[in-house]
Amino acid sequence: MTELIKLWGSGTARTLRPIWMAEELEINYELSPIGPRTGETQTLEFTKINPKQKIPALQHGEFNLSESLAICKYLQKNFSSKNIYIPKDEKDISKEDEWCNFIYGELDETSLYVMRRHYDLKDIYGESPIVVEACRKYFIRQLDVVEHHLKSNQTIFKAGFGLADIFLMTCLDWAVFYEFSLPNNVMQFRDRIALRPAYQKAMKINYSN
Repeated sequence: MTELIKLWGSGTARTLRPIWMAEELEINYELSPIGPRTGETQTLEFTKINPKQKIPALQHGEFNLSESLAICKYLQKNFSSKNIYIPKDEKDISKEDEWCNFIYGELDETSLYVMRRHYDLKDIYGESPIVVEACRKYFIRQLDVVEHHLKSNQTIFKAGFGLADIFLMTCLDWAVFYEFSLPNNVMQFRDRIALRPAYQKAMKINYSN
């Protein structure tokens, strides 16, 4: 693939994911570090790329893509690296999909992002301590699944670090920012993954502004 990968968006857990994936895959990419509520997603240029006016987004030649999971899976499928486990067997691919959908659906969307709406963004969506507390309890309950799995696993897949770990780590960082106390196995996982050079580089890039 000769066309340059261009990524749009920085400053959030969701924009970190494709940046981190690109760094793990050692892809030559260009980043346009626009923010989620700066007005930059509403420009005509960006709306042509993503009519939903959301970040992150990807351009690859004439191909445009949005949603952090879709972008990461596209990069994973079209590039390869010894740094990251990329499943080839259909059952392993399905298991990776299962984990990523669980993490994105239950930890991110249903818990942390709903908290964000009524916690960080209460001036926009309204303050609701009841909703925030319910999200906290739900997040902890769902995290028990991860805690049990990591009791006998260093990463989500025994074969090594992969896409599901990227999604989990971004949610854990988000949770720590929201002052969650992480259980033992999950905390040890986070400490291990934080040592990865690509993670450290992606964090600096994503949050530099």
